[in-house]
Amino acid sequence: MLKSLEGTWCLVLGVSSGIGRAIALGLAREGVNVAGVHFDTASRDEEVAALQEEIRSNGVQAHFYNANAARRATREQVVPDLAELTAHTGGVHILVHSLAFGTLVPFLPREGWDRPVSSRQLEMTLDVMANSLVYWTQDLVEAGLLRPGGKIFALTSAGTSQALPSYGSVSAAKSALESHVRQLACELAPQGIAVNALRAGTTVTPALQRIPEHADYVAKAGQNNPHGRLTRPEDVADAVALLSRTDSSWISGNTIGVDGAELHAAAGAWGAPASL
Repeated sequence: MLKSLEGTWCLVLGVSSGIGRAIALGLAREGVNVAGVHFDTASRDEEVAALQEEIRSNGVQAHFYNANAARRATREQVVPDLAELTAHTGGVHILVHSLAFGTLVPFLPREGWDRPVSSRQLEMTLDVMANSLVYWTQDLVEAGLLRPGGKIFALTSAGTSQALPSYGSVSAAKSALESHVRQLACELAPQGIAVNALRAGTTVTPALQRIPEHADYVAKAGQNNPHGRLTRPEDVADAVALLSRTDSSWISGNTIGVDGAELHAAAGAWGAPASL
């Protein structure tokens, strides 16, 4: 049975831009209070403040933390605050992991790159984009903030199976993230909490635009999507809202494509080949 999300709470890791931003706004329109973690310089203060006000304009609360979501100290600050904020509303109903900070240095030397990826860069990427999901889940469970009917969503990408010259570290992190999702889904099943990865189609976000090869990739993806357009952040936000409107935990442990059939079209004969 589908239910209203009004009055519940979500925690969005990576709330200030791209898909995380769209999810926060989409859930706010459904009446969900938003707690968000972002990591931005002072140059974006006005933009982030405007986002908070836009969320609050829907009649919900918005509490943001400008801190590194991969650090234990951040969790130690945010989790107790969430316990207080959600004390009378059933904890955190939705956890969204949308962290897109990792190295784009290739594994081996090549033209334009003097040095290959370092162990520090590789480990940082895995920690931020994959392992942090486990750590946040551990702390929220320990605090009693994830309860039956809760939903956890982790944002992955088709980069787990497609090779791009600069994407090796991120691809490894996304593959690990999907593995973490499957494991968490099994361990949280007895508590009635669903865990899924959402594989968005090619979406023009600040994170995508940092990839050196993004322009060619975007052009090919646009040709391949049978909808005639790229995925938009709002498409992913709609999926999160839809999947969160039930207390069922029977859809869990999956990587769910939110791509308008882009990946399937790319593998077949629709438009131009999308592989790079």
